Amino acid sequence: MEQERVDLDSSVGYALKQAAAALRGAMEAALRPLGLSVPQYACLELLGQRPGLSAAELARGAFVTRQSMHGVLQGLQDRGLLTRPAAAPQGRALPTLLTDEGARLLALAGRTVAEVERRMLHALPAGGPQRLRDDLAACAAALGDAG
Repeated sequence: MEQERVDLDSSVGYALKQAAAALRGAMEAALRPLGLSVPQYACLELLGQRPGLSAAELARGAFVTRQSMHGVLQGLQDRGLLTRPAAAPQGRALPTLLTDEGARLLALAGRTVAEVERRMLHALPAGGPQRLRDDLAACAAALGDAG
């Protein structure tokens, strides 16, 4: 039986992976002067929009493992960018909140990441960014948001 091969030049999945890698690299470079990695920025962004998330919820939202998120949270807490109670108010989850310094850095990092995204999307025609977003959401839904 002959193995079916993927033509990388016409593979949507491969192009998507290339775009994701390019975006991540550009974000890492832009965030480096702020002392942030992409997972750290994602954590701050999630907390800015949804204060009180647990480490498990942050890990899912930032697409990292729980173990990785614990390291991210500890580093951000050590820098005074977020707070977590010593004991869970209920259950086992420790709700996490941004400090004033965390919110200030998030505002700067958010503008930095928005500029990276603008550079990326500038190559698309009018209406292209919304269509791309809609098409990618449809692809994720077709695969059942697996991941």
